[in-house]
Formats: sequence, structure tokens, C-alpha cells
Amino acid sequence: MSVTIYHNPRCSTSRNVLAAIRERGVEPTVIDYQKAPLSRDQLRQLALDSGLGVRGLLRQKNTPYEELGLGDERLDDEQLLDALEANPILLNRPIVSGPKATRLVRPMSVLDDVI
Repeated sequence: MSVTIYHNPRCSTSRNVLAAIRERGVEPTVIDYQKAPLSRDQLRQLALDSGLGVRGLLRQKNTPYEELGLGDERLDDEQLLDALEANPILLNRPIVSGPKATRLVRPMSVLDDVI
């Protein structure tokens, strides 16, 4: 079974989801997106696959979201992708891609929809 987690090791929710995946006997591909930022095309695909859309990929808490004015609804996907590329911390987490789906795993029960 192929599972990928877009992970922030400093985030307790992300660490808990990673542990839950491993408890199910799966060793996922772990992408620390802050150390290895995703390309624009990867972000666009993640937005599509997860059903979140580009705006839905954005994390507001403990990020430069407000300072960058990303709440402005007039910003289009390309402008939001610019911000995500320049500030990987803006990527919401944890996003898990598995055989069933790609989802933002919040709450933890969403993991059942993915693997």
C-alpha cells in the first residue's frame, strides 16, 4: 500500500497522524514540506486531489497568513500558489495521500477515508 504524508515534525497533530499510519502497519513516504518545499505543480495537484482547492491548502494559525493578506478573497489561485511556494509553512497539515483518497487529516477519523 502506498501512502504519503505531507508532514511537519513540529506539529503534534502531524506526528500523531504519522504514528497512526504506522500503527496500521504502513510505512508511509514522509515529505517534510518545509525542508523539501513542494513545487507549484505539486501544490496545484495536491489542491485538486484533496478537494480543498488552493485556498483550502492554506493554514492560518501560526503562519504569515494575516501579514500577507491572504484572507483577501480577490486573490486568485496563482497568487495563493506564489505565497505557498515562498512560505511552505502556509501548507495546512497533515495531508495524507493513500489508496482511497487524498485528504487533510483533521480530525484523525478522516484517516479512515484515506487508507
